Formats: sequence, structure tokens, C-alpha cells
Amino acid sequence: MPNVEAHITGNVWKIEVAVGDSISEGDTVVILESMKMEIPVEAEDDGTVKEIRCEEGQSVSEGDVLVVLE
Repeated sequence: MPNVEAHITGNVWKIEVAVGDSISEGDTVVILESMKMEIPVEAEDDGTVKEIRCEEGQSVSEGDVLVVLE
């Protein structure tokens, strides 16, 4: 099961997907805010969003799983 992970430490600024959404490789799933910059986190695989493991405003660390795809 592919996971979409944070590639930088920051805060979840916006979640761009919902459970059940079909996404393609390269689609933005979450936008992180770090050092006053907005950083998109993109899917590395095609799939359907099975689970969202973060909330807007939450602090995340590099490597944290943000979204689970199936």
C-alpha cells in the first residue's frame, strides 16, 4: 500500500484530497507550510485515497505518513 509522506518538517496548511478520491502520480495531495513557504506534497503513485492521517494546522515531521493510498 503506497503512502504519501512529508518530505520536510512543517505544518499542514491545506489538505487537497478526501477519502475515496482517485488521484494520479504528480497530483498535489497536501500543502505544507515551512519557513513561510507553501510546499506541495505530491503523490508518487496512482491510487485511491484510503486514509488521511493528518489535519490542517497539524505539525508534521519529515517521513510522517500524511495519506494512505490503495
